[in-house]
Amino acid sequence: MSPISDLDVTEYVAKNISSFHEKRLARLRDLDLHKLLRRKNPYLFRSKNLTSAEELVSHLLDAHLSSQEETLFGQFLEGLAIHVAEKVHGGHKSGIAGIDLEFVCDQKRYIVSIKSGPNWGNSAQVANMRLSFRQAKQRIRQDRASLEVIAVNGCCYGRDRRPDKGEYYKICGQDFWRLLSGDDTFFTRIIEPLGHEAREHNEQFTAQYGDLKKRMASVFEREFCQAGGAIAWPRLVEFSSAKEPPA
Repeated sequence: MSPISDLDVTEYVAKNISSFHEKRLARLRDLDLHKLLRRKNPYLFRSKNLTSAEELVSHLLDAHLSSQEETLFGQFLEGLAIHVAEKVHGGHKSGIAGIDLEFVCDQKRYIVSIKSGPNWGNSAQVANMRLSFRQAKQRIRQDRASLEVIAVNGCCYGRDRRPDKGEYYKICGQDFWRLLSGDDTFFTRIIEPLGHEAREHNEQFTAQYGDLKKRMASVFEREFCQAGGAIAWPRLVEFSSAKEPPA
């Protein structure tokens, strides 16, 4: 086991966090009002007492972007987790379907499916992960039948009071980062580097978000509002749900 330094973590984050911010901006630029409206529930909008184009567009964008950011930042954290395991244990990104990371520690082979947090999936998705673990274990044991293989659902934040799930362990937050790094404090050591150039990136994002919101609100008001600015709810429902969408 080789300890990982704060400098190494800082350098990794500085090199890779910009990719997260660039993807955020790219997703923002690719957004289309009509596509978003077709994917969202107009009845839910009505129940929230949204009364203007600006309110509805803000709600629409915030909900969509929050989900997108969770996914994009999860990809960044997965990369960081793999990097830490590579440095400390000589681990590597797995080539087995459904498995993100493999490494050996104390003569045990760990196979890891990495998630951002503990509440990541429904029962069908958990069942698929279990199947991936079983198939991965079978594949590894074809080469080394005596090797102990430990399956881990690793969550980058949160906690789970009952980590032993039978076929695998669900290891979260502090315990997960300790498993990868060998350091009980590592989960706090990574928080500061994540602020690398955060203000600059977020100022750019906020400016482009503001421009997009104004453009979308203008289009929404023109197409889905009455003359006085009130939302024409039947028109919006017809757009998303009519058997024959209006021209």
